[in-house]
Amino acid sequence: MTGVSASTAGGAHAGGVRGASRGTPAVRQAGVWNIANILTMIRLLLVPGFVALLLADGGYDPAWRALAWAAFAVAMITDVFDGHLARTYNLVTDFGKIADPIADKAIMGAALICLSWLGELPWWVTAVILGRELGITVLRFWVIRFGVIPASRGGKLKTLAQGTAAGMYVLALTGPLATLRFWVMAVAVVLTVATGLDYVRQAVVLRRAGLAAERAARREAAAGAGGTVGEVGPAVPTATASEALVATAASAAGPAERTGDAPPPAGERAGRAREKSQDAAGARQGGGETRR
Repeated sequence: MTGVSASTAGGAHAGGVRGASRGTPAVRQAGVWNIANILTMIRLLLVPGFVALLLADGGYDPAWRALAWAAFAVAMITDVFDGHLARTYNLVTDFGKIADPIADKAIMGAALICLSWLGELPWWVTAVILGRELGITVLRFWVIRFGVIPASRGGKLKTLAQGTAAGMYVLALTGPLATLRFWVMAVAVVLTVATGLDYVRQAVVLRRAGLAAERAARREAAAGAGGTVGEVGPAVPTATASEALVATAASAAGPAERTGDAPPPAGERAGRAREKSQDAAGARQGGGETRR
């Protein structure tokens, strides 16, 4: 069972062939039902069973506590393997991205709350650890559009210390081992606070860098738009265009269509006067011939 319909699979195959024809390697999408996601779901299902075992018979029976520790250990081990398998064999899915951190926090939160409920772990320790985890989750959403903060070595040590300390408390150890588990939990709390503060610092730096990059991109886009408009050339003033149109029309019409109060040129006036004189002389001569 892959969780992918036949039509979708056919489309993916066709798309892969087209990608191959263009020289682009096809990317295989992992189905939901893969080994990494199955391990994550097992870890989620272990949470209620772990709580039931830890609180069975009032929470003080060593046998039930040992079984609860076994369930807790399996959950911690699957947390290591599912992430490794997903990254190594390209089994990363959207379901895994959501379910894996939920499973991590669910098993750890259940252990801490139950131990505090039984009076074996101070409530402030539970509040510090769970508060840090919830705060980091909020920070991830705060900076998610700018990038992802990679897991640090300190964060991995914090997870190891938390799991070891919580497991030792689940076993209900006594004597020197009880003292040892106290110090292991103290180290876990210190690492929890230190890595949380470092995560906040990285989130602030990432957000500032992202906002600066966005502002620079907007300025570059605005400058590019201004340059494109400048390349078209300056607009011709309206008055200049109108004057050019009038001048063109006047030159095409010729002197016969000139109108207005402006007097004609001197040469033109002289020509018209000579024409009138010749017409008058011709009229007088014609009149004399008629009288003769």
